[in-house]
Amino acid sequence: MRVHYLQHVSYEGLGYIETWLKENNHRISETRFYEPDYALPSISDIDALIIMGGPMSVYDDYKYPWLREEKIFIEDSINAGKKVLGICLGAQLIALCLGANVHTAQHKEIGWFRVQPTEQIKSVGWLRQLFKDEPIVFHWHGDKFEIPFDDSFSFLISEANNNQAFYRNENVIALQFHLEVTAQSIKEMLENGASDLKESPYIQTVEKISNNTEHIKNCNRIMSVLLSAWLSESTKKL
Repeated sequence: MRVHYLQHVSYEGLGYIETWLKENNHRISETRFYEPDYALPSISDIDALIIMGGPMSVYDDYKYPWLREEKIFIEDSINAGKKVLGICLGAQLIALCLGANVHTAQHKEIGWFRVQPTEQIKSVGWLRQLFKDEPIVFHWHGDKFEIPFDDSFSFLISEANNNQAFYRNENVIALQFHLEVTAQSIKEMLENGASDLKESPYIQTVEKISNNTEHIKNCNRIMSVLLSAWLSESTKKL
């Protein structure tokens, strides 16, 4: 498939997703909004869209004028029936484009924390199976999305905050956390986001984050299954 991704800062790229896409022979293209010559493709030229994270808010249009253009592109992609996956800021942008509110979370979450499935997850069998063991995943966010008022539903929560992920349909999935992390991407996030690491119940130290990278392997495994299902590569096999 022709998979396009939207990147907001240099240190939050595809990570493990790039490895998986290449291993499965998908074609990859990108828009890097932090580069002055960024360009968006024609929607007819892509099959799937992945929207990555970033430190900005979905409402920071005055700081980042490209956000207005990006929101239109995301909404048009959804309306065109494209596969759309959002991660962290990307998930918040999808929620906003679907009419939901995005606001400051009750607790900022940075580090390795569990997510728990909701009752609604039972309606999508492969999702239920994927998250039944309440995996520990990597979080880095201070905002959260509400669930859009269509057929979308929340399928994961954490101890700190509800609405950690939502499922609209087989095309549109949003994740507040990062399954795509690698040792290198975590290192870069820690280097660039050091000012966020203030003492708080759900903010871990650099040492704790760095010493628990054994969770990366399972995060990547979950992402692999999710990508396979999302891109409709025979969900019956999952």
